[in-house]
Amino acid sequence: MSNRLADVRAVLFDMDGVIYRGGTLLPGVADLLAYLRETGRPYLFVTNNATRTPEMFAAKLTRMGVHATPDQFLGSAEVAAAWLAQQHPDGGRVQIVGQEGLYAALFAHGFQPAEDPLHADFVVAGMDMYITYQKLAAACLAINNGARFIGTNGDVSFPTEMGETPGAGSILALLQTATGVAPQIAGKPYPAMFQQAMARLDVTPAQTLMVGDRYETDIVGAVELGILTAGVLTGVTTRERFEQADPPPDLIVADLVALLAMMTG
Repeated sequence: MSNRLADVRAVLFDMDGVIYRGGTLLPGVADLLAYLRETGRPYLFVTNNATRTPEMFAAKLTRMGVHATPDQFLGSAEVAAAWLAQQHPDGGRVQIVGQEGLYAALFAHGFQPAEDPLHADFVVAGMDMYITYQKLAAACLAINNGARFIGTNGDVSFPTEMGETPGAGSILALLQTATGVAPQIAGKPYPAMFQQAMARLDVTPAQTLMVGDRYETDIVGAVELGILTAGVLTGVTTRERFEQADPPPDLIVADLVALLAMMTG
């Protein structure tokens, strides 16, 4: 394993449960990022959280004392918008369930808000902490009228300082239950996010380490692409769950302090 870690040329980090929980920075973050910079290894924060723009993510980390720039973030909002734009370069009218990050990404890729849900070409849904019945009803009307249903990510829960709270996947499940239509999902564990991240860093799967706390998204998707994986225990997945998974992560570490010790040892 020490040889495989030595071959790592770039690192992808999930955020919620790896870098922070809510507004609390987790142990070892600053030291591990400093080590990566000192050894010339680029890194990217890849998050299924579609609520914020890259500028907002960078500002949050900076407030926590970790310097970051917007180009170091790739969220599921941007992945979904870019993925959809590749298939529909002329854009279209979209009914959105989400927050600022999702709106900004879709509009930047040429999509327009649907003034009437019955005229929507797409429904794109992600995490929305300010969700209303009216938003859900409009999305259901659009889906039932034939709009293509896209989800930013399927995480059913969201780690906070209080504990696990509903995530984007729970919103998608509600819409699927109401319409009978399953969403197509762009974020982890599906390949688009990992592929876009590696392309941005100009590395191959064999040169990449993915660090995540949620087996079903962070680890499964990376393993399928041949990326080295490290499961951390600061988020939602327990050591027992990681160990019993098939396949398990390549590494299981308590936190980023332990991961840094392995990389430098």
